[in-house]
Amino acid sequence: MSLTETNIREKEIHNELQSRKTGRFEKIFYKAIQNLNEDFFEYLEKNAKNSEILDYGCGVGTSVEKVITYSPKNISGIDISEVSIEKAKIRAKKLNIVVNYKVDNCEKTQFDDNSFNIIYGTGIIHHLQIDKSLNEIHRLLKPDGTLVFIEPLGTNPLINLYRKFTPKARSKDEHPLVKKDFDFIDKKFVKTRIKYYGFLTLVFFPFYKNPSNSLIFKLLASADQYLFKIKFFKLFAWSVLITAKKN
Repeated sequence: MSLTETNIREKEIHNELQSRKTGRFEKIFYKAIQNLNEDFFEYLEKNAKNSEILDYGCGVGTSVEKVITYSPKNISGIDISEVSIEKAKIRAKKLNIVVNYKVDNCEKTQFDDNSFNIIYGTGIIHHLQIDKSLNEIHRLLKPDGTLVFIEPLGTNPLINLYRKFTPKARSKDEHPLVKKDFDFIDKKFVKTRIKYYGFLTLVFFPFYKNPSNSLIFKLLASADQYLFKIKFFKLFAWSVLITAKKN
């Protein structure tokens, strides 16, 4: 497995993160995009049956453990972190599920061309070189195959300021997505759809606890979707759900 200097740095930081006994502080904010996660898994549930699927940057396998319940034909998971893959294998054994986990470079995997019907990931592409990763995803997808990704945006000035003052919480190579990245996706794939999340739900996150049963969260999430119809407000979204197809 050949690695660039950037790949090596990402590998080291994710091995270190997975070796920590405490979780990342940023996770307290994740409830602000629970509706994004719900839409992500709903999309996969509708399309996963009898599909060959790759979790691209699988971490410890949390998403795999949910997607495998949607009856795929088979499912694989790759990650550059040996620590993550080892944990994923242990979890799979305890749950008695069959997953092809392996350490691999997402920018240059060991899979054959046209191997998967669906490739999905959560917060992985912004750790990689956009052109390399999307070219590799395109190579791996079967004709009419689908990519499904959750990714953070790099357009909200307040979030960018937070990122600037918390450098130890992330690798220096991270690059949340901006317009040029979506332009590249449009050129490489067809039927691209970008859905935005996390403006008001993030601003007012101290005012609700569990989004699943919070009327406040539901109202804020609905207001977000209304605002995101206006191009200007898309700049203030935290994250997006990206779906697209290979010709």
